Amino acid sequence: MEKTRDDIRNIAIIAHVDHGKTTLVDALLKQSENFRLKADETGDLMMDSNELERERGITIFSKNASIHYKGLKINIVDTPGHADFGGEVERIMRMVDGVLLLVDAKEGPMPQTKFVLRKAIQAGHKVIVVVNKIDKPDARPMWALDQTFDLFIELGASDEQSNFPVIYAAGAQGKAGLTADLSTMTDVVPLFDAIVKYIPGPKISETNPLQMLTVSLFYDNYKGKIAVGRLYAGTLKKGAQVMHVNRKGEMKKMQISSVLGFEGMKRVDVESVGAGDIVGIAGIDDVSIGETITDIENPMPLPPITIDEPTIKMVFGVNTSPFTGKEGQYSTSRNLRERLQHELETDVALSVTPTDSPDKWTVAGRGELHLSIIIEKMRREGYELEVSKPQVIFREHEGKKTEPIELVSFEVPEEFGGTIIEMMGRRLGAMKDMRVDRGTTHMDFTVPTRGLIGIRNAFLTSTKGKGIMNSLFLGYEQYKGDLPAEPHGSLVSSESGVSNSYGLITAQGRGPLFIGPAVEVYEGMVIGQNAKADDILVNICRTKELTNFRTKNFGIQETLDVPREMGLEDALDYIGDDELVEVTPKNIRIRKTYLKESDRKKAERDAKGTK
Repeated sequence: MEKTRDDIRNIAIIAHVDHGKTTLVDALLKQSENFRLKADETGDLMMDSNELERERGITIFSKNASIHYKGLKINIVDTPGHADFGGEVERIMRMVDGVLLLVDAKEGPMPQTKFVLRKAIQAGHKVIVVVNKIDKPDARPMWALDQTFDLFIELGASDEQSNFPVIYAAGAQGKAGLTADLSTMTDVVPLFDAIVKYIPGPKISETNPLQMLTVSLFYDNYKGKIAVGRLYAGTLKKGAQVMHVNRKGEMKKMQISSVLGFEGMKRVDVESVGAGDIVGIAGIDDVSIGETITDIENPMPLPPITIDEPTIKMVFGVNTSPFTGKEGQYSTSRNLRERLQHELETDVALSVTPTDSPDKWTVAGRGELHLSIIIEKMRREGYELEVSKPQVIFREHEGKKTEPIELVSFEVPEEFGGTIIEMMGRRLGAMKDMRVDRGTTHMDFTVPTRGLIGIRNAFLTSTKGKGIMNSLFLGYEQYKGDLPAEPHGSLVSSESGVSNSYGLITAQGRGPLFIGPAVEVYEGMVIGQNAKADDILVNICRTKELTNFRTKNFGIQETLDVPREMGLEDALDYIGDDELVEVTPKNIRIRKTYLKESDRKKAERDAKGTK
């Protein structure tokens, strides 16, 4: 028998990247009844507690917060807005009873919104639409609302779901209201009232024994692995004996060492938690996503959660450059293996498999951004490593080769529309939609994931940095054919030493450089891009010979161009099949797989001989 628990609301807050989701959650936290922190202790964005999230302005890891309003406890789950972390969003839909859908008052609903909203509609959740950023000068809230309604119809929402309540908000100012008139708003109380009124309380079973479904994991230095999920039935108590049912259906008796509740942004130790609430438990070291914690006497497993398969893979290896061990704290194969195993404990969308070499591992994930975030975390922790070019994971289905397909959406100034169409044509993209609005061209393409590898730099260059690109994984489809080859040539250092202006000025005539003067380089390191498709050896350590004779062009001053800075994602986009990215806490370098020219020529001959 089921009943509804009226003193709790479980909601997810979902939105496109940079539509103000984290800012609005901060406003809810700060205006809740249980908010006690001083303003100077919180920072600007409390939900963006991760350093990478603050820098990039996106949510990467889902988080839980709890607020109190008029005697009710409201559990809020902040979810990732990027497609590479979409697997986490799907799981969170199992933990909540309703969602807040944030829509930018200027831009309207965007591609990432479609994916998450479809999951919420399929789950039958009630949706409250929040038209945010109405304080922007060019906001058009009524237009954004019309676009949102069209999206609900497109995604097959029921009549009840399409008749959604609407709240207008200026999250940065901590204000919300029932109309788009900012002058009538004073706080976010109208949003609190809408959550209480429209989002149903959790349904709990009075007859079933203890049932909890693990939805997310995190690691605590003192408590170990902590599983977070919704308690569907029963009561979880500290020190209780429970049955852990894994994904294979195997059962193991375990003891819970800690039970954690959520108060504001904090996790707090509690003695027990009742059904309907969101809870964290410690003491089960081998627990994973989608597994059940249930009663030891009468175990009743819940249906497991399916986890998305990886679509992109890379080879992570020990740093083998001449600079190995100089810039990082952890550089051995044991360090790297242990760190990857640690990442596997909390990131179930990740796959790590050994290779023929004891110093290399194939790491697969949900996309290029997913893997680059892991690499960035490792380098900030003091790790040195080298990584290969990202590659797509193909599959066999009914005897046919299939590959991952993505929906890519572009927003570019109108004059660049033709450039994008031509670019996507070369990458096997098929246009699905195109419209021009206020001088901005919006285009949607379906394209193989391999067609998107390395597109970021080309896109930014082609649109002079004025375009926006977003992608969304659609699924696997039949192989679309070979991509036209777009080889690039690199400028490769022929000597080890320190770069100087004389050598760099000579080299920059061949193409753009990645480094400036007074930089340590080694033989085989890529220092720039050749304007042609072949690699060229350059000596940028060479100095000008001094003589007593004036040259013919004496007095003519040659200038050195500003080098193109290559961040981690830029480098991953750039490298070819015979190149690697060397990652250390201090530097990102691009290098040839084989540093010596003789070794590169031998590898090239061997490759031709095997064909």
